[in-house]
Amino acid sequence: MTHTGSATTICIRRARPADAAAIGAVHAETWRNTYAGVLPDAYLAALCARRLGCAYERAILDRADGHAVFVAVASGAAGGQGGEPPAVVGFASGGRSRRPALAEGEIETLYLLEDFRERGAGRRLMRAMAAHLKAIGCRSVMLWVLRDNPTRWFYGRLGGRLAAREVIRFAGREVEQNAMVWDPIESLLAATAPAPER
Repeated sequence: MTHTGSATTICIRRARPADAAAIGAVHAETWRNTYAGVLPDAYLAALCARRLGCAYERAILDRADGHAVFVAVASGAAGGQGGEPPAVVGFASGGRSRRPALAEGEIETLYLLEDFRERGAGRRLMRAMAAHLKAIGCRSVMLWVLRDNPTRWFYGRLGGRLAAREVIRFAGREVEQNAMVWDPIESLLAATAPAPER
């Protein structure tokens, strides 16, 4: 899946072990931008892209419970350029739900560098995950989003329905997370379908 715009081409594909370090860096940067003021500064400053990358490498290799990781890779003016390889600018991961009472499939992560938001890459990562989960037999899909995440509106725009709220303790702080559900899963696939060519 490829999209071209503003001299940048963004491709969505299945992640490879060689992507793990870049995925860890995207995770650390997006958390520092998104959760500033929501999670403790000391926790965000201590995020280690290398350690996160190692965890994602294991996730890429571990396909148990239908787990998958997809990346958004950019090339062109804002991505890899001047002979440099294309750059990982976002990713999504998920598999069978950890809360099957809410949905059969779960999108566990969706992170995109700030400079690449509002270009359709997040929507396309959601579509890739939904298509994968449907292919492994999931009839519904969910994800958790922190109530104070400034980008939480994105999931509502894609038709996600608030199905549960809970308060968890994370990084020494109590935060509320909300479960967004698409049931049937086809509703998410329809919401993320490419616009028809004119």
